[in-house]
Amino acid sequence: LRYHLLHPDYLYYRIRELQKNYKLRVVLCHVDVEDVVKPLLEVTKTALLHDCTLLCGWSLEECARYLETTKVYENKPADIIQGQMDTDYLSRLNHALTTVRRVNKTDVVTLGSTFGSLSHIMDASMEDLARCPGIGERKVKRLYDTFHEPFKRVTSNRTSGPEAVQPITVGERKEDENRVEDASKRKKEDPGTTVKSALSAAFAKYKERVGEKNIKSQQGKGEEENRQSSEEAAS
Repeated sequence: LRYHLLHPDYLYYRIRELQKNYKLRVVLCHVDVEDVVKPLLEVTKTALLHDCTLLCGWSLEECARYLETTKVYENKPADIIQGQMDTDYLSRLNHALTTVRRVNKTDVVTLGSTFGSLSHIMDASMEDLARCPGIGERKVKRLYDTFHEPFKRVTSNRTSGPEAVQPITVGERKEDENRVEDASKRKKEDPGTTVKSALSAAFAKYKERVGEKNIKSQQGKGEEENRQSSEEAAS
């Protein structure tokens, strides 16, 4: 990193000289400065942009070990670093079921000999699993939950009540405030307006009813007088 601070373009030109002749391109970086944040970030960006693998060593001995190991495994196949998977059914069943907590290799042998296959184990009920020797209540519950729980968790609705309360908009809030202000102004200006209007309306209705009664009584008297005069003229 100290050399990178003096010559920041050196790494870029060295990577460009490689072009695309190698599938694996390694950048071995010796961290020999105290403030490593900024220079190491620049080296990491350059390595990532040009598809290079970055190896960092904090001493010359560590960098030398990286070089020795890389040279030793230069022409060897990748079988050593690849995971080895057994081909027999029991080993695969053991690898699958031991991922469940509290289930060991002895339990896998017991389940395999009892049910015969992984599909039968997954289809078994909790009572069938509990009949196997060495399979306790906790193991039965964990196995059954592992085989029957959905992969995607269902999020519960946190809204309380059958319907969620709709938020009040700004326009509705302003309308309510205006209505309250108008009502308060009316009360302050004329508090007896509503009472006076109610009394005047009731008095007008009463006056109309009295007038209608007087008109009907006068009409009745006029009809009686006409009837009497017609009877006297006939006699």
